[in-house]
Amino acid sequence: MKKERRSNLDEMKEQQLLHIEKNGCWLAFWGLFIAMQVQFVMGKGFLSKELAGEWIVFMVLALYLAVACLRRGIWDRKLKPNFATNLILSLIAGVFVGVVIYVKAYYDFGKTQGALAAGFVAMICVFVLCLVVLVLTASILKKKNQKLEQEEDTSE
Repeated sequence: MKKERRSNLDEMKEQQLLHIEKNGCWLAFWGLFIAMQVQFVMGKGFLSKELAGEWIVFMVLALYLAVACLRRGIWDRKLKPNFATNLILSLIAGVFVGVVIYVKAYYDFGKTQGALAAGFVAMICVFVLCLVVLVLTASILKKKNQKLEQEEDTSE
């Protein structure tokens, strides 16, 4: 039997603690992301030993957040899970990766045309991959929300 521990906090303090924890989670998430990008551009390889720890923590955190939200039928506070949103987010991700790859290739080899080609190919690949993943995730989310709504209707 699970023993429930009483909280020493009132409701307002509990909400404040949840807000602090949420901000800490996102600070860690984006901090890891930025640190990995800087290390990547500054010469560390994508799969280098130096990036392994950050990459593992980042991916575990990202997968946990994604799976936990999907299980509860949550997409985002402000964004809707539609094709237009997915297209814009995929384009942002593609452009970001394209720029990072361009900078890395130019930094390593000093050739503009080769760096542009590498950045463009990376941008297209990430755009397509991200769009596919977001469209699939949105469809899973819509099915999950329909299931949750049906469960609510039958319980009433």
